[in-house]
Amino acid sequence: MTQIRLLIVALAVACDVSGLPDGPNDPLDGTSDTAEPDGTDPDSDTTGVDDDTDDDTEPTPVVSVCTTTTDTVDCPYTTVQVDPGFGFLSRDVHVATPNGTPPQDGWPVVLFFQGSLFSAELSFSGERNAPFGQFELARTVKSLLDAGYVVIAPEAFGNGSTFWQTNIPPFSLLWSGSGDDSLMGKLFDEIDDDGLFGSVNEDALYATGISSGGFMTSRMAVSYPGRFRALAIHSGGYATCSAVCLMPLSLPSDHPPTLFVHGMTDPIVPPRVMLQYKDALDADGVTTELLSSETEGHEWMADAVDGLPDWFALY
Repeated sequence: MTQIRLLIVALAVACDVSGLPDGPNDPLDGTSDTAEPDGTDPDSDTTGVDDDTDDDTEPTPVVSVCTTTTDTVDCPYTTVQVDPGFGFLSRDVHVATPNGTPPQDGWPVVLFFQGSLFSAELSFSGERNAPFGQFELARTVKSLLDAGYVVIAPEAFGNGSTFWQTNIPPFSLLWSGSGDDSLMGKLFDEIDDDGLFGSVNEDALYATGISSGGFMTSRMAVSYPGRFRALAIHSGGYATCSAVCLMPLSLPSDHPPTLFVHGMTDPIVPPRVMLQYKDALDADGVTTELLSSETEGHEWMADAVDGLPDWFALY
């Protein structure tokens, strides 16, 4: 069954071939612990007041909303329906929220875009040794929640059984008004109005996704300028590309800083597709970073568990 899914994924991804603090005093620094001339001890408290400071207070540990064992991760979420309008069918959107009280401006948000054929709902739990790195993906969702991000995961068409339209003709070139573009417009409305997703910060948006969702993550930079602070593209490339890619002559001038995560043995989205994109961004002076593995393929990588929240925290 896994081999069949891999073949379908390969066909789906490849279907667009159009080209489109200071330390303690040093004992040798000349200071001395001998008594002062008045006979007082230099280390004694001469005020009679306890000199305890907040520096001695241990930080309150984060209480995760997720439950974990050595071999499992399970993060709670709610599912809401979002109507894109314009005659398109409603989509399920899954939302996980951190523990605690949101910041004054609301929780920062990470939009997660699923890969082809694998429902976004699968992202919130996983078991060790599950295929395609599902366990590491669930651990990454946990890390993002523990770092104080709301994770919003919309489903692709067909309850997540298909893929994103970003690199599928004719939508790859005629994006405006497509079903996925209409969905994004509605998601932005809900985020801006503190609607279905609760108290969130519309000025602190981030995006990530894998495979088809990686290309969809790039679409956030191409079609929604200024909306996102940073991106993390996993096993994907430029918005209109696929397994075959011809980069456009110019990239968005305000392209967000972008982290690329890619297994260098990936047979579905070859690393060269990602590298073309990264090299073009580097040439334009956009901040990028690459997390790669020489032994991993088309799967969610363990390096992303800490790599994504660390990257987003920079922006």
